[in-house]
Amino acid sequence: MLIRPQNSATAAQLAGRLAQLRGLLAAAAARAGRSVDGVTLLAVSKGHAAEDVAALAALGQRAFGESYLQEALPKMDALADLSLEWHYIGRLQANKTRPLAERFHWVHALDRLRIAERLSQQRPFHAPPLNVCVQVKPGDDPAKGGLAPAEAEQLALQVARLPRLALRGCMCMLPDGLTAAQQLQQFGQVAALQARLVAGGLPLDTLSMGMSGDFGAAIAAGSTLVRIGTALFGPRPDATHDPNA
Repeated sequence: MLIRPQNSATAAQLAGRLAQLRGLLAAAAARAGRSVDGVTLLAVSKGHAAEDVAALAALGQRAFGESYLQEALPKMDALADLSLEWHYIGRLQANKTRPLAERFHWVHALDRLRIAERLSQQRPFHAPPLNVCVQVKPGDDPAKGGLAPAEAEQLALQVARLPRLALRGCMCMLPDGLTAAQQLQQFGQVAALQARLVAGGLPLDTLSMGMSGDFGAAIAAGSTLVRIGTALFGPRPDATHDPNA
């Protein structure tokens, strides 16, 4: 597990990558007949220095994603004066829910009712409800987390009743090696699930889908939030071992 930031980019490099990425997102949205204003960029800052996060914040980027608490919490403390929006996108463990409930604005990858219940119980009452997404696994890759669509639908209905959580939508992470058509098909399964939940009365507004290698297909399928790390910060030394790279 990565404990400390291992990679640092210069402010000029980050500015160039951010501008290029914004252009690519706008182009992908235009191809899908959508406005890029409907797609939020979540900068996946895990493995990168607080200075790099501050540099992107100075360019207007507000939402950042982290996967390792040991790395994230000191980084969040160092940047507390910037009023950033922090998303936890890593695997969830029952014994680590309290700092997630207390410190983060969003938790993605929710796949168990027990975890959801702990997050709800531990969310401070002076804070707004914790934004969460249920993780869906549209394919059968054993290396990816999440629930099959039918199971995810049941979990979403249960999570929506918890008092200190705000269920915002679904998220997914596709395996590498899919064709663009396969990516679109699997993202489409998640979008269809969310549409069913909305039709059933849940006020969902977030589809957390798409990373550096597949955000074009994700946006075409309706993604409203893309989680981008490599295309923005550059590759991390441990990226070949990290399913969220």
